[in-house]
Amino acid sequence: MFGPFERMVAFRYLRARRKEGFVSVIAGFSLAGIMLGVATLIIVMSVMNGFRAELLGRILGVNGHLAVYAPGGHGIGNYEALATEIRKLAGVTYATPEVEAQVMATARGNNLGALVHGVAPESLRSRAIFADNIRFGDLANFEGDNAVVIGERMAQKLGLTVGDQLTLISPKGQATVFGSVPRVRSYTIAAIFKVGMSEYDSSYVFIPLAAAQTFFAMDSNRVSQISIGLANADLTASVAAKIRPMIGPTMSIYDWRQANSSFFTAVEVERNVMFLILTLIILVAAFNIISGLIMLVKDKGRDIAIMRTMGASRGAVLRIFLMAGASIGVVGTSAGVALGLVFCANIESIRQFIEGFSGTNLFNAEIYFLSRLPAEVDPGEVVTVVLMALGLSLAATIYPAWRAARLDPVEALRYE
Repeated sequence: MFGPFERMVAFRYLRARRKEGFVSVIAGFSLAGIMLGVATLIIVMSVMNGFRAELLGRILGVNGHLAVYAPGGHGIGNYEALATEIRKLAGVTYATPEVEAQVMATARGNNLGALVHGVAPESLRSRAIFADNIRFGDLANFEGDNAVVIGERMAQKLGLTVGDQLTLISPKGQATVFGSVPRVRSYTIAAIFKVGMSEYDSSYVFIPLAAAQTFFAMDSNRVSQISIGLANADLTASVAAKIRPMIGPTMSIYDWRQANSSFFTAVEVERNVMFLILTLIILVAAFNIISGLIMLVKDKGRDIAIMRTMGASRGAVLRIFLMAGASIGVVGTSAGVALGLVFCANIESIRQFIEGFSGTNLFNAEIYFLSRLPAEVDPGEVVTVVLMALGLSLAATIYPAWRAARLDPVEALRYE
């Protein structure tokens, strides 16, 4: 499409000489703008993908894909038989009966709200997200009616370590001759976990199932819910359809999409808005290409006229300036992709360096839920960004190149 003559002239025009240095400066800023726009778009989209993947993995790892519960707080009776039937379904990795309730956790004069999960000790040990992330202690000690497992952030806030006492206060009171009083009991910390999500590390408390039933005055044959984990999140709807006939009309089932719909919808909306906003950076750089090429055409009017009189066709002139402008887009896009991918591959190290250099906390885990900055590059999105940047760059060259091809040699040389 582009001959040797056209390539030679186009690249010569892009190399600055003193008298047209300003045109080259504009071209340089255009290239930098496209590079930064492409890199920023790749980095931001990758971080948003990383956030979603990390949060989804932790949420599903802790809470499961599905949960069966009885509305009204009456609990699920004969739960073990139901859990056994659910475990037989294809795609189900676990079905864990749980007692769940909110409490006040207190120790050393410090208080904070917590969510108690009463689970069978063997069920907690089989959950990889907890078993593989024990920071202190051992889940082997999680047994009996006096052991608890808490998150690392809760332990830090309350000043606790393994072997210390944690007092739980339930708002569901017990009847006495003096009226209803809160239930209070102290437990020994058997282990401390860190799953990497602030909400769970700072508020979740696990106690053995039997101990939870006793503390919350629940019958030994009843639980609050049955949490269900699946081998694949895509199986959620099909497995839920199979479970509904088992539980009857007195119980309900909800999946992870319903439980976290507002959160993941907000993440998706923010991701789309950021894509549109950052695309404007590339669009501004494309307008810089237009202005730079228009100035180049005006500056090279005499050269264009001479080439036309020597036999160059309008198509050849058009291709020269198309190549000059498109080269800026190609080089800028390529540099932007390389910069974006390198940044994503080292984003956590870069964050730590900037925090150490500036002395500021750029990524507060309590605000952003995660303890590290994630980035997950989607090849499809990278291709989309590249095609968009190249398309805008090529579109920006069309009008200046058309103006150059339409230049009349007689008019251009009239006053020379």
